[in-house]
Amino acid sequence: MKDSKKNVDFFKKQTVSSRIKAGIISEYFPDYCKIIANKSSQTSFRYIDLFAGPGLYKDGNHSTPLLVASKCLKDENLKKLVKFVFNDNEYYEQLKENFNTHFPDGSFNQKPHFGKGTVGKDKAITEYLLRGTEDGIGNDSPAVLFIDPFGYKGIETNVLSAFLKKWGNEIFIFVNTKRIQPALENEKFDSLMADWFPAGLERLKKDRRYQQTVTDRLNLIIDSIGKEYELVLGKHVFYTAFKFQEEDSKGTSHYILHLTKNAKGFELIKTIYNDFANVGTVFDGKNTYTFDAKSLDNPVNKIFDEHAKSRNVDNLKELIQSEYSGKSVLSEDLFNNHHKNNLYSRSHYTKALRRLVEEGKLESVFTDNVEHKVSVLISKHCHLKFK
Repeated sequence: MKDSKKNVDFFKKQTVSSRIKAGIISEYFPDYCKIIANKSSQTSFRYIDLFAGPGLYKDGNHSTPLLVASKCLKDENLKKLVKFVFNDNEYYEQLKENFNTHFPDGSFNQKPHFGKGTVGKDKAITEYLLRGTEDGIGNDSPAVLFIDPFGYKGIETNVLSAFLKKWGNEIFIFVNTKRIQPALENEKFDSLMADWFPAGLERLKKDRRYQQTVTDRLNLIIDSIGKEYELVLGKHVFYTAFKFQEEDSKGTSHYILHLTKNAKGFELIKTIYNDFANVGTVFDGKNTYTFDAKSLDNPVNKIFDEHAKSRNVDNLKELIQSEYSGKSVLSEDLFNNHHKNNLYSRSHYTKALRRLVEEGKLESVFTDNVEHKVSVLISKHCHLKFK
């Protein structure tokens, strides 16, 4: 009853952070479909939300299911190709009613599915995620899975890894670190934590003892979640976190963690994270893209944020100069090869390369016979010569 009451309270009024979370997912999914479509001819795409909620807050704001559907409705191809798979064991009826009110039968070619199982207990959900996880292509309906539990129950990394293994599939996990952190310190929750960390729970518990600050411990948890998928799958996984600061304190409340095997997906999520972040954090191995509702309309914070963003560009500029000094390369090739190993987005690379031109450390030449107003674009037509 306690969790149920909290869920009801949660959907009374949408917080700014919840709006950003839904915005990230709804911006990502349509562009993800376009990336996949460019790589292979698909019969459909799936958007799967296993803790979908009612779709609407009582204040009238749309939550993730309706926002994603609204974006897809604007695209003629996605209207035909996208299938929505929603599940919520508490808000099944409200979600179905709200969705059908906004998107009557026929809005999408593929009829949406509404389920009401309990994630982690319902065998049908588990089997659905595990189905068809053989190696190779063979996935004619690639999917983005969004899993947003209120705590930590229902997250089984072995099952989600099997889903991620399928060609084209990607995952967003909403991580409530405020609940996971104390659970890691209590042996009563070891079985639940083993679902999250099937390969490295004991190592994580041991490593936490050597982390002196809250930031260090949170970063370790997020990094460990990502590494679990690499350990289980035995292959490289791009995992990228977006941090939310508490709306009424200086602490961190939760993260969105994105997982993909595709470098293009990694590129896209960094671009979207960069668009939604409003706090300038320096990418130092601990900090990541961050949103803080308290920083809205705060001119003092904005000054520090711009300074941090500029430091990221300068740090990247130095990395590029160190690696490419004396070399010639297409800007597109540089970006595609270099960005896979860090958090910097396409925008960071563009700004860093332009600064190098301004400082006389780089020459750029366009070969597309177009007069450009800027010195560098990430393009196959932009040739770079480092001094």
